[in-house]
Amino acid sequence: MFNTVLVANRGEIAVRVIRSLRALGIRSVAVYSDADADARHVREADTAVRLGPAEAAKSYLSIPAIVAAAKETGAQAVHPGYGFLAENTAFARACAEAGLVFIGPPPEAIDKMGDKIRAKATVSAAGVPVVPGASDVDIPEGGFAEAAAKVGYPLLLKPSAGGGGKGMRLVHQESELDAAVESARREAKSSFGDDTLLMERFVTTPRHIEIQVLADTHGTVLHLGERECSLQRRHQKIIEEAPSVLLDEATRAKMGAAAAEAARSVGYVGAGTVEFIMSAHNPDEFFFMEMNTRLQVEHPVTEMVTGLDLVSWQVRVAAGEPLGLTQEDVRLDGHAVEARVYAEDPARGFIPTGGTVLAVHEPSGDGVRVDSWMSVGAVVGSNYDPMLAKVIAHGPDRASALQKLDRALADTALLGLGTNIDFLRGLLADEDVRAGKLDTELVDRRLSELISSEVPAGFFVAAAMDRLISLQPTGTVVDPWDIPSGWRLSGPGGITFRLRTGENQAVVRVEGTPSDASVQVDDAEPVRVSARREGDLLEVRRANGVERYRCADGPQRTVWLAREGKSFAFADQEFTLSSRGEAAGAGPVKSPMPGTVLVVKAAEGDVVSAGTPLLVVEAMKMEHTVTAPIDGVVTELSVRVGQQVALDETLAVVSAAEEKQ
Repeated sequence: MFNTVLVANRGEIAVRVIRSLRALGIRSVAVYSDADADARHVREADTAVRLGPAEAAKSYLSIPAIVAAAKETGAQAVHPGYGFLAENTAFARACAEAGLVFIGPPPEAIDKMGDKIRAKATVSAAGVPVVPGASDVDIPEGGFAEAAAKVGYPLLLKPSAGGGGKGMRLVHQESELDAAVESARREAKSSFGDDTLLMERFVTTPRHIEIQVLADTHGTVLHLGERECSLQRRHQKIIEEAPSVLLDEATRAKMGAAAAEAARSVGYVGAGTVEFIMSAHNPDEFFFMEMNTRLQVEHPVTEMVTGLDLVSWQVRVAAGEPLGLTQEDVRLDGHAVEARVYAEDPARGFIPTGGTVLAVHEPSGDGVRVDSWMSVGAVVGSNYDPMLAKVIAHGPDRASALQKLDRALADTALLGLGTNIDFLRGLLADEDVRAGKLDTELVDRRLSELISSEVPAGFFVAAAMDRLISLQPTGTVVDPWDIPSGWRLSGPGGITFRLRTGENQAVVRVEGTPSDASVQVDDAEPVRVSARREGDLLEVRRANGVERYRCADGPQRTVWLAREGKSFAFADQEFTLSSRGEAAGAGPVKSPMPGTVLVVKAAEGDVVSAGTPLLVVEAMKMEHTVTAPIDGVVTELSVRVGQQVALDETLAVVSAAEEKQ
């Protein structure tokens, strides 16, 4: 067994791998970029080595820097986690050349399965069914449109390299093809350094089922059951579960055997995942999509139903140990469901958010697990993937696991940045999700029902009471003139707070003290409340009960409040009114997220129509096209390609044509 292992990754997966290394008694080495100098994985490892600047290409993707760090610290093996270099053949070979054990499959297996085009050909030859399609390899120059017509619409464009939904585009008709190809190639090149594409027939009402495999160096290949990963946004999974309600024992055995055969066809070693697509209406027919030659984000649900530590087995297999298990030894116990917590805004197309973590509260309890890299002071920027944590729940059956996960999410608070927690709870409550009627398009169909910009009035009441508490004088002697509610000849003076959170704003009038106050939100009926705050807990008591909020103070007198999975930042706001006759939507075009300007498609003086693409902003490997809000003229373009921009920073100004004249 190794005595020192370097973890060539960051975030929650680095923390999770370090946890298993510690349980095995193995010394862990973390690596970090300048952006992660004080990150949780750095603090929890036994030692840590700086790789370079925040830019991934100069740090986490730098093979020479990682190999040098391993040699410098005496590491005997390298665990790549997932993402970054986890499926990079050159990295696996570089480790071997340096005398390091790569905790993963042989380079040849990565090479064959890492290229989706070669992977389909390899497993097809082994008798595994594949989705009909075509690729750059067999499409003649200029023949993409013709090949697409033969495959048929709708079709799915996919990068040949990489995964995680990056660069995938669903094309419904021929008129969308050119723009989709351009965008898919650009994102594939940015994410994986390879813009080769393939297209596949899009299976209607598709369900995404994947099989976990585990193989040792002694010829044993096992499958550990399936995971249902059909709940997705932007072709990326957000809720996963094991086992799937769709599969019966016969289908499970059939898919498991196909997955094991796919692994054997490339001489696979270690933990890996074979992904299949199948129609919700025809579960007997399934097609191979790809094989992920690494640990998956959703591996905890498999661990919870099998009782196996996959990271531990990865390390033990890499050290040459036999599995010591047979297929009959693998048993699925109960049900597990995982939800991915992202720094993103579902109401704005799931664009990444960001910020500094002001407070963290993570759930615990029987059957609840959290894999996270969050800590107070952590900065979530635009350099890396926006996943913050995974909340996993296990129960004796699916209904209890879903219920337990919902309560765990309700008890999760990450203050200082926007998250998708409330959206996840809404998705778990969906009647089709509860019934197990899933497919990869469900989120898109339900999106308008699952997102809401409405702020419950109780949050405005709580924010105003928190403000009132902060204004109370302290000390043994209190000057009555310092009491903010004030004494007036005509009665209590009261305080009026003008509060804003996102696009929502309210006038909140408070009379009294924190222990006994009358609070009125806009024109609603006043309510009688009392409130007290201890640390990060704010308790607001009414006649009909008590509400408890997690809270944290942010910059510029901003207070963050979280309750039942909802979180909002409240700031003082002076109202501004638009001048009469101003064109709706005219004026500054702002960045929807913090990121980098990737493409500038317009120039000052251009005449544009509403919806015309102006720029493309990229953050965390996600592209967002910024369009003209109205018909008009680009009167100002204030950014250039490669420029870093902040959330809501002005990128351009579009004025109505008559205004320009």
